[in-house]
Amino acid sequence: MAKLSRREIRALILLLPFLGIFITGAFLIISKVETQKVHELEVEIESHPSEHEVKLFGFDPNSVEYADLRLLGLSKYEAVSLLKYRASGKVFRIKEDVALCYGFSDSLYFRLEPYINIGAEYKIKSYNSYKSYNRDVVVVKRAPLVQFRIDTATSKFFQSIGALSRRQADALIKWRNISGIYNIDDLRECYTVSDSLALALEPYVIFPEESGKGGGSSMLDINTADSIELLSVYGIGEKTAGRIVRYRERLGGFVKIEQLAEVQGVMQGNYEKISKQISCKSYEIKKINLNFASAIVVSAHPYVAPRTLRRILKTRQLKGGWSSTEEMVRNNILTEKEAERLAPYLQFGAPTTTN
Repeated sequence: MAKLSRREIRALILLLPFLGIFITGAFLIISKVETQKVHELEVEIESHPSEHEVKLFGFDPNSVEYADLRLLGLSKYEAVSLLKYRASGKVFRIKEDVALCYGFSDSLYFRLEPYINIGAEYKIKSYNSYKSYNRDVVVVKRAPLVQFRIDTATSKFFQSIGALSRRQADALIKWRNISGIYNIDDLRECYTVSDSLALALEPYVIFPEESGKGGGSSMLDINTADSIELLSVYGIGEKTAGRIVRYRERLGGFVKIEQLAEVQGVMQGNYEKISKQISCKSYEIKKINLNFASAIVVSAHPYVAPRTLRRILKTRQLKGGWSSTEEMVRNNILTEKEAERLAPYLQFGAPTTTN
């Protein structure tokens, strides 16, 4: 066997510590990964009962205890989520309310659904019901379920009949004001209204179509209606009514219904419903004399982009003005699309100078 030279021996001595560090690091990484896997497994075992411990039985989510929830197969986090939902003052009126608990998956709800039994005192009823407490000083009276108009019903009404919690009722009213509710299918589309709740309310709810409204012969003129009158249009709430009026002032008036879709907050589905209830018959449009109007007046119009404004002001100072939007297109001040949109709102006085 050949002997190692001094240089080879020196190199080997220098290499050994690095080999030791590498091997030690590899063991530490492997150990850390295995420890993490064991920890995750422990958490999984702790969070979910084993299969032989799961027992499905009928329960009322308004009164069930933590231990019973664990027996039903819920993890400790899922069980605590249900109890927190209840502790916040909310009540499970229908089975689908259980699915609203934070962290509940669809598969968990569908597994529990056949065993959910809502107590009689919590269910939606069509008659007066009372719930008395031990000190008989607090009595909660639920209003009778009678026929009501969906377009005028308030959040408090839905809470008073026990149909929805405050948050759910507020969400329904907001949904109605944005999208409009004209039939039972529209009502079901609201994410806070379950199929079973819609079925329970259907015999009592009166939709706009049933009263002859929702697009009758008297159409509201979008150019003359004030914000209060706009609220009578199904699908227009207070914020949207204010935005329509403010946008109309900036425009100088609407020349066609399609411009309503440009208003902030008017979505496509909502626009289709609103457009069937309004007209645009008044054409008293406020025009801008582009040859003499100040920069502030011109820039306030929503169809004038900042870059277009700079072109107008710079060219007007040199040229003096224009006689038509077509001339502005030829001078590369406006694009054809901009000219088409702005034409109803512009007028031209005599230019101050000529080329």
